[in-house]
Amino acid sequence: MFGRKPAKARKKRRLRDPERTRERLLQAASREIYRSGYQSASLDRILAAAGVTKGALYYHFDSKEALGYAVVEEVIAPDVRGTWMRPLQKGKYPIDALIGMVQSISVRPEDVRGGCALNNLAQEMSPLDAGFRKRLSIVFDAWREATASVLREGQTHGSVRRDVEPVDAAGLLIAMVEGYGSLAKNAQDPKVMKAGIRNIVAWLRSLRAPNRRTDRARDEESGGI
Repeated sequence: MFGRKPAKARKKRRLRDPERTRERLLQAASREIYRSGYQSASLDRILAAAGVTKGALYYHFDSKEALGYAVVEEVIAPDVRGTWMRPLQKGKYPIDALIGMVQSISVRPEDVRGGCALNNLAQEMSPLDAGFRKRLSIVFDAWREATASVLREGQTHGSVRRDVEPVDAAGLLIAMVEGYGSLAKNAQDPKVMKAGIRNIVAWLRSLRAPNRRTDRARDEESGGI
């Protein structure tokens, strides 16, 4: 018995193990789908990467489809929220925030070659599977609405042009981000994404109300930051 953990600790560890197993499966499946696409994703490679058995897989997920749906809901959706939605809640200047987010898009060759996980899956599976289409639409809709919401707020504060239609502008932003990502992936050329970022940033700047410098620069000059 020497060195053995108390029974309570052992029980707690056993209760956590299924959660860790499920998370390993999700992360391994996400990487495999990103690399190979959903239809070509190999369950054997997922199991090997996660270090679990087929029995463990089917304990947590009824089918490959259920695993794919969970990747959308529990991996891709949180990534989109963290990258494109949560930062908007922290800043009070929507155009500056959006520009910063666009400028932070990775142009590393490996990321350009792989493309956007959300867009990759939408392109592959939305025409084929209603379950994927519904879940991916929820992610896109949430991204669009979060962007539209801060643009409306910017109009209220006078930093965004009044003639901008927030929902349309939000949709155009997403289309440009994903479109340039697809072009860069197809070309396998980071320069395509770099040019896209410049063009998107120029368009975002055009959404500012007339005669407005960046709100952040104005605050810095006045000592407001």
